[in-house]
Amino acid sequence: RTMSAWASSTRRKRLSRPVGCAGAAQAIKVNSTLPAATNNVFDCGFIGGTPPPCAGRASSLAAELAASPPPRPPVISTVALTVNGKRRELELDTRTTLLDALREHLKLTGTKKGCDHGQCGACTVLVNGERINACLSLAVQHQRDAITTIEGLGTPDDLHPMQAAFIKHDGYQCGYCTPGQICSAVAVLDEIKRGVPSHVQADVSARPRATNMEMRERMSGNLCRCAAYHGITEAVLDATRRMADADTASDADERASA
Repeated sequence: RTMSAWASSTRRKRLSRPVGCAGAAQAIKVNSTLPAATNNVFDCGFIGGTPPPCAGRASSLAAELAASPPPRPPVISTVALTVNGKRRELELDTRTTLLDALREHLKLTGTKKGCDHGQCGACTVLVNGERINACLSLAVQHQRDAITTIEGLGTPDDLHPMQAAFIKHDGYQCGYCTPGQICSAVAVLDEIKRGVPSHVQADVSARPRATNMEMRERMSGNLCRCAAYHGITEAVLDATRRMADADTASDADERASA
């Protein structure tokens, strides 16, 4: 046989087998010169012969989906929060994260959505003074809690000492992670003040000290993709010294007035 006769025979044999709809359409396009009887394409997705077994399964699945009950509406709950000193009440789907409640419902977009898996720290906020990843916490878990976001720490005209230190030491580049970095750093200083130990302390029973290594360990959950870690560490250490000096001066004034 000639090569063209062999190729034509091979194409005819191939078309006699069941194929999917996409394959059938491609085969007909390539073999448009075949007799019309061979080119019949049926609704069940095969060319000639008997319907494949998958056709029955597809019909059964379609019937099952049509008979299934409609999805249930979301459960809505009233959540009362104190956000940056103001009481707020929200009607939320119980699946709403604290991060989405802050950003989408209260429009406090300073808190950033980074990985949405609790791995980058961009969504760090303070809840009753302690730092958490807002993307991993449901809003309904924080009924009557006090939430502080970056908007509640300071204003452009009255910066928090940590915000001022980040500006002074250039502790940012793109700035996306900066709100979470600052909120986390503020909580770090409070942890050290309360004597909360860390993994780098040789003696966990001793009072922690604000060292470079201590800050790097405590801030390790906040990632900076621009790698501005040197400026971040310097900013946190500088803010620590300034806030300690302010506390000392405040204590001296209280003793003098007493």
